[in-house]
Amino acid sequence: MRRGAWRGPLLGLVVLALFLSRCGEEGPGEPGLADRAGALQAEVIDVHDGDTIEVELPGGSREDVRYIGIDTPETAKPDAPAECIADEAEAANEALVREGQVTLRFGPERRDRYGRLLAYVYAPAPGGLTRFVNAALVRRGLARPLTIAPNDARAPLFERLAAKAAAAGRGLWRNCPV
Repeated sequence: MRRGAWRGPLLGLVVLALFLSRCGEEGPGEPGLADRAGALQAEVIDVHDGDTIEVELPGGSREDVRYIGIDTPETAKPDAPAECIADEAEAANEALVREGQVTLRFGPERRDRYGRLLAYVYAPAPGGLTRFVNAALVRRGLARPLTIAPNDARAPLFERLAAKAAAAGRGLWRNCPV
């Protein structure tokens, strides 16, 4: 073997090792946002409305989190009254996340145009179980599906749950003009 011939293969292994060590990390501007499974534990600080909460992340930073795949009626704004059952959706959201600790799971797109984190939210439920908050709101008829690619992995579930809520006349489907 000629002198220095080992450098090419060794350099290739070093580059491969560096690449593999970074696989699964978040994109630019989001280092350390989630663990390798894509989940992050957070503490709920406030419930803004039916589909948005404020959380404290590990390390102490605070973020607004918008639920992926759903849309609830808007609460009162300075120039408009609350939409039909907006207060009920907000109260249900608050009841679902009231234990304080939630698990956030992210889709491919981490933030919306307002800078909020986009997440599927999971909260503790009775009996040591975990409740998928986004789905629970749709199941109760308090949210409609809102599919925005690339965060559309759970869209079929949300569509099925909304169809069942509509057929049963729950929430939006009972109380609000379409």
